[in-house]
Amino acid sequence: MATAKQHAQRVLDTLPDETSLEDIQYHLYVLQRVERGRQDIEAGRLIPQDEVERRMARWLDR
Repeated sequence: MATAKQHAQRVLDTLPDETSLEDIQYHLYVLQRVERGRQDIEAGRLIPQDEVERRMARWLDR
């Protein structure tokens, strides 16, 4: 399994040289959120589809 530094280095290697620090931060943030999602899946922290649809219906009706 790759370390956090290795993941960050892969992100940096894929970005153009003229990428701003803000763009780098954004890409690292997205990487972190994806990894957290994967950990949640492995730990069984999931919300069933019907519950998601119910919550979304409430949010979108407002």
